Amino acid sequence: MLLSIISSSAISSTVISMVTTPGLPQYGSAVVVGLIALLSLKEVLSASSHWNGRLNNSFNLPIIPLLLSFACIVIFKVAEII
Repeated sequence: MLLSIISSSAISSTVISMVTTPGLPQYGSAVVVGLIALLSLKEVLSASSHWNGRLNNSFNLPIIPLLLSFACIVIFKVAEII
C-alpha cells in the first residue's frame, strides 16, 4: 500500500510541460563570424606564393557547410519577418 502511494506521487510530480519554440540555434553568430574569418583568410592566402589546389580544397571543406548554414539563417530570418 505504501509503495503504491509513493510511486503514484512520484509519477505525478515528475510530469513536466515541455514547450519549445522553433528557431535558430544560439550559435548562429558563431557561424557568421567563422564564415567571415575563413573567407577573409582564404582571400589573403590566395595572393600568397604558397597557394595551391590542396590548400584551396582544405579551405572549401569548412566553408561550404558554413555557407549553407548562413543561407539557412538568412532564409529563417526573412521568413520570421514576413
